[in-house]
Amino acid sequence: MGSGIFLTPGTIADRLPHPGLILSVWVVGGLLSFLGALANAELGAMYPHAGGDYVYLRKAFHPIAGFLVGWLTFFAIFAGTVATLAVGFAGGLSALLGLGEGATIAIAIGTVAATSLLNALSLRAGARLNNITGYVKVLALLAFAIIAPMTGKGDVTNLRPLVDGIGEVATPLAFALALSPVLFSYLGWNSSVYVASEIRDPHRNVPRSLFLGLAICTGLYLILNTVYLYALPVAALRSVENAGEAAAQVLLGGTGGRLLAGFVLASILGTLNATILVGPRIAYAMSLDGLFLPGVERVHASYGTPAVAIFAQALVAVGLISLLRTFPSALDFTTFTIVLATIADTAALYALRWREPERPRPYRAWGYPWLPALYLVANVAIAAGLLVGRPLESLVGLAVLAAGLPFYALFAWRRRSSD
Repeated sequence: MGSGIFLTPGTIADRLPHPGLILSVWVVGGLLSFLGALANAELGAMYPHAGGDYVYLRKAFHPIAGFLVGWLTFFAIFAGTVATLAVGFAGGLSALLGLGEGATIAIAIGTVAATSLLNALSLRAGARLNNITGYVKVLALLAFAIIAPMTGKGDVTNLRPLVDGIGEVATPLAFALALSPVLFSYLGWNSSVYVASEIRDPHRNVPRSLFLGLAICTGLYLILNTVYLYALPVAALRSVENAGEAAAQVLLGGTGGRLLAGFVLASILGTLNATILVGPRIAYAMSLDGLFLPGVERVHASYGTPAVAIFAQALVAVGLISLLRTFPSALDFTTFTIVLATIADTAALYALRWREPERPRPYRAWGYPWLPALYLVANVAIAAGLLVGRPLESLVGLAVLAAGLPFYALFAWRRRSSD
């Protein structure tokens, strides 16, 4: 469960200023993520190895396809998510302390360094922090969703209209741009496939983790957005950086707002830690195949963690923080690259069904071939919308992808020479 549920509703309301459409875009995001989970459940159960989509694309098409999607996933998706969350955490902390932009960037970089060091020193400590913050997050959000409306300080009319006036707002481009922060908020539903080799009984538990996690997130996200709209009219929601804090101030008063602001910061930190826990496994898997920077495959002799990969991810995230600097820009950059990777994942599902029809599949994607095809078409449309509406961030994502080509040539040549 990500922290985008606090940080993105203001951006979504700005891009799609209509109560019914705000709720519907969260439903659509959840359904799209579910369609993606169908494909990833089959692929993850087939190949329960570290690396996720890097493994699937390599098997389905060619090593260069696996390399490029792994490159993009490591350098853009996970490092970009680390950068986005760190900037969001630092921005919230700076707002509480009254600090400026320079201090915000410094806090973001320091947060990445500290959480990366924790995960490098102990996998168990990183996983324990992730589990604790996950349970606390779910319980606290449920408590807020139940208690807040009981105060009677909101206004049900903020939820209207649910249908009227949709045609005036819901242009395809506006909806695609609003889906960007929604999909970012759902990001994490496929994290278990990247650490499948470290999961007990992955043939059963990888699909279960995908579907159960998405069901919990989708239900809770819809409830929380309803609470936000109950507390704030759309016009007010459009201007907030932290929807959870703003809604709590209206419904629970200043003290409640401050308490939730502190909880949001802890929640973002927990999500950041979870991302740092998962992301380095991609570079680790690629390096084992001789297709990444030398030494990244090394496991720390004392702690048993992929420490080199963890610090490599941290360095990339710090570079993205310095380049993008603001939360919306980092968010759109990360989401565009997520969409590219999910398009590739779904294509791999079809390719493997054709190339390896006899391979054991502990789970088979429900609704194949139509539902995965719907997911593929939807992601292509979202990518096109982001290219039109957010060209700079999208072009940076494409540049990261293209930058992998000469490195693949170098790594492949080096591997052939060593053979």
